[in-house]
Amino acid sequence: MKISKSFKIYIHIIVLSFVSQNLIGAEDFSKNVIIYEKPQIISELKFKDSNLQDVDLINKRGKIMIINFWATWCAPCRKEMPSLEKLGTKLPEIDIFAVNMEKPNNIKVDKFFKDIGVKDLKIYYDPELRLVKGFKLRGLPTSILINKEGKEFGKVIGEIDFASEEFIKLLRKYI
Repeated sequence: MKISKSFKIYIHIIVLSFVSQNLIGAEDFSKNVIIYEKPQIISELKFKDSNLQDVDLINKRGKIMIINFWATWCAPCRKEMPSLEKLGTKLPEIDIFAVNMEKPNNIKVDKFFKDIGVKDLKIYYDPELRLVKGFKLRGLPTSILINKEGKEFGKVIGEIDFASEEFIKLLRKYI
């Protein structure tokens, strides 16, 4: 059976396309990450810790913060959460707050973290969904990026690899 030259070229193009998209490892998360031209003022930044004590970050300054909204039933959250923890070890100068959007249940969240191999992220809750309403969230996972001045400079909508070199390079611009 003789294979035409154009068919061989077509196969090579498909293979090269596959290799460049899947094996190189470069992630294009531009559709998931929104960076604002002008950072936005945040009017309220209160939620609860694992003991249901108030955490208020509205006057916190000096460090980049990531507020990640997630739930145990959210498959993309399950997939991205280990990379969020890894980001914390790669960039310790960033504060990460993983805020669970379900009814507070430390046993359920501890089991979830154990199942996905997350050991060092602290548990936070937004039981009254104040932050969800304030940030006008439309789905999970969503992460809010806050600059050193306490203003929202961007948002991550959907799942990304937080520990990717591309995302770390982006954050280093704000450190």
